[in-house]
Amino acid sequence: MMLKLGIPSKGRLMEQTFDWFGTRGITLRRAGTDREYAGAVEGVDGLELVLLSAGEIPRELAAGRIHLGVTGSDLVRDKLADWDRQVAELAPLGFGHADLVIAVPAAWIDVDTLDDLDAAAAAFRRAHGHRLRIATKYHRLVREFLTSHGVADYQLVDSQGATEGTVKNLTAEAIADITSTGETLRANHLKVLADGLVHQSQATLYAARAANWGARVGTTLAGLGHRLGFDPASI
Repeated sequence: MMLKLGIPSKGRLMEQTFDWFGTRGITLRRAGTDREYAGAVEGVDGLELVLLSAGEIPRELAAGRIHLGVTGSDLVRDKLADWDRQVAELAPLGFGHADLVIAVPAAWIDVDTLDDLDAAAAAFRRAHGHRLRIATKYHRLVREFLTSHGVADYQLVDSQGATEGTVKNLTAEAIADITSTGETLRANHLKVLADGLVHQSQATLYAARAANWGARVGTTLAGLGHRLGFDPASI
């Protein structure tokens, strides 16, 4: 059995993952055309490359269909309940940095903190008869964060497109979204709450606790751990 490594199938995250492994003597590359999700590995025996969307990787890890996977820590925490029971975090990779934040209209001059948001949500419900809407793609993470900070009288609405535009389009009153620089938020006249940082994400190497870790796979894992700087015993 080969040890299966899942990495993002396109974009900067794929390229940076290739570079990260490459500096450690393991060459990963696409095999075939850009439309094919096949990969090739050089520099280590017993390793099979699987190209997947970043959003698929947490579920494939949880199901044990891949042994290792590189994806954003935000995606793992949002898609997997009790994520640390399903996957082991082996190594942060130092790229793909982004912050998941709560942002409100810049015109809300009296709303700067989560306490302010809670008060505004209660007032909104009294005035409009329904809960304040927060648009996001990260339902689990945002719900847990707001609950832990005592924010009530809101509802999460799913954002299928550009989350920053939902307030302008009147489909939400506030948002929770990923940002790197904050420029897109400012361009859409939104501001981040002073204590509204939900999670600081980065690309991370994970291992599946439910995967079949047979003897041959275990030998490959031990070699990878030595070269990539993680302890296989942590799985």
